[in-house]
Amino acid sequence: MSVSPARHQPSAAVVYHPFKTDLTALRAAITEHERQAGWAPTQWYETEAEDAGVAAAKSAIEHGASVVLASGGDGTIRAVSEALRGSGVPLAIIPQGTGNLLARNLGIPLNRIADAVRAAFYGRNRAIDVGILTITREDESESDHLFLVLAGMGLDARTISATRATLKQRLGWLAYVDAGVRTMLRDGPLQILYSIDNSEVKPLSVYTVMIGNCGLMPGGVLLIPDAKLDDGKLDVVALRPLGAFSWLRIWNKIGWENGVLRKSKAGRKIIDLVNDTRSVNYLQATRYALAVPRPEPVQLDGDDFGLALAVSGVVDPGALVVRVLPEWNAQS
Repeated sequence: MSVSPARHQPSAAVVYHPFKTDLTALRAAITEHERQAGWAPTQWYETEAEDAGVAAAKSAIEHGASVVLASGGDGTIRAVSEALRGSGVPLAIIPQGTGNLLARNLGIPLNRIADAVRAAFYGRNRAIDVGILTITREDESESDHLFLVLAGMGLDARTISATRATLKQRLGWLAYVDAGVRTMLRDGPLQILYSIDNSEVKPLSVYTVMIGNCGLMPGGVLLIPDAKLDDGKLDVVALRPLGAFSWLRIWNKIGWENGVLRKSKAGRKIIDLVNDTRSVNYLQATRYALAVPRPEPVQLDGDDFGLALAVSGVVDPGALVVRVLPEWNAQS
């Protein structure tokens, strides 16, 4: 009598930030779904401060994880994604941070751990793009990093660099507003050299340049209205100084036009009539390069990555697989 081969039993792995994760609730939800789905026991990995979860995620892949759940803030999600990029192993996001930027754009509920866990066991796979940023330091050293939502140089990176840790812990995303106001009042425009898709290098005066993979920010602010996570392109945004009322123009463009008018047909007609593209410029690209005369802070997905003289990079289309539920209202 022939013996049928043993059926492979799928298993999950969890990479979690110990100070941001509600471990009791997460363990309870995973135990329930693991049993219902008939999966093998889940493996648990705590992030290390040195790499924010990259090594833990690589270990999960090596031990055959069918899906990796990343629990923590944007830094943890970014680090785990760096390890999962190109592996085909799906990522399930358990948002536990301040901004939860990728989770917002995917429509993942921010305060319902059980729903996020359910996606890991029963959700569908969605391939999304990732951005790659090469940072060139003052000593000419280079390092490559992945970003999922937004990388930037200028006011946004200065703001994140200036955000006080104690204020961020107490106020969350509002801490960036405090730092942004202080930075805006203190600093002037940034002079950059830029090239998009290997075009001729051009100079530009900006408050900040951001490279986006998706467009929704906390507070419902739609920074990049046309950005999509799976279009094979990155969206370059330049906020430009145009006199004493520059910031009023910029806020009107991002807060009023993108956040309010674009949500209705009549509002979109108003935008077409006004067509003010002087203060906020949008470009799409698959490759980009920026350089500055003096070292400037760089941020990736809301984390400070130190000072750089230049940054460059590309989009890696469909390089990350994420688990989502069909009822989630994705923004991009």
